[in-house]
Amino acid sequence: MKTTLITGGNGGIGSAICVAMAQNGYKVVAAYYSAEKEQAQLWQQALREQGVSIEIVGGDVTDYESAKNMVGEAVLKAGPIDVLVNCAGITRDTTFKKMKPDEWNAVINTNLDSVYNVTRQVINDMLDSGFGRIINIASVNGQKGQFGQTNYSAAKAGLHGFTMSLAQETAREGITVNTISPGYISTPMTQAMSAEVLDAIVGSVPVGRMGEPEEIAHTVLWLASEKSAYVTGANIPINGGLFMAA
Repeated sequence: MKTTLITGGNGGIGSAICVAMAQNGYKVVAAYYSAEKEQAQLWQQALREQGVSIEIVGGDVTDYESAKNMVGEAVLKAGPIDVLVNCAGITRDTTFKKMKPDEWNAVINTNLDSVYNVTRQVINDMLDSGFGRIINIASVNGQKGQFGQTNYSAAKAGLHGFTMSLAQETAREGITVNTISPGYISTPMTQAMSAEVLDAIVGSVPVGRMGEPEEIAHTVLWLASEKSAYVTGANIPINGGLFMAA
């Protein structure tokens, strides 16, 4: 049984990934922001009542030492990490002319620096075992940009640069590194938007609806499998046709 660690595991997309992997035979560890311990425990208990068993570990993915301790705890609970899903992310949206340094730094640190901080803790064990799957959750806005999101779009675009470079370093070692770039996904965060905003979003998507977190989870499962060993350095868009590129 392989072990997977999902950062931001108790979030909207992260939760769907955790459930899908647990239901498909993985030992699952969800990483949460340490200040949200109570919420994470309630989330864990709710899943347990549904028959889904998931370990949780707290930490701050923006801090290297905290990430190191977090991964160490995950390994103690579930064993070496075979599959890492970097899903932690935040937004601090505003136009660039109004953007404050802390709004830039918070997003870059959480959405991009965290991927170094966490991946660095698992890569050597993957190299030693000759198997690994690293899956980075980016965004359609890292491909096309978005008004008011220079920080978020820069971080998500950087994720795929990280993916392509690390994929080349590890391709002969049984490790694949890939990016998934979701479009507008139906999560508690997006569902809290006004009806007018939601209608405008849906109207901009060619398939005429928002995506479901389970659709992201399905792709994660595929990338995590041994059957996807020839896929590395890829960026897989799941955006309903919102952005298309050759």
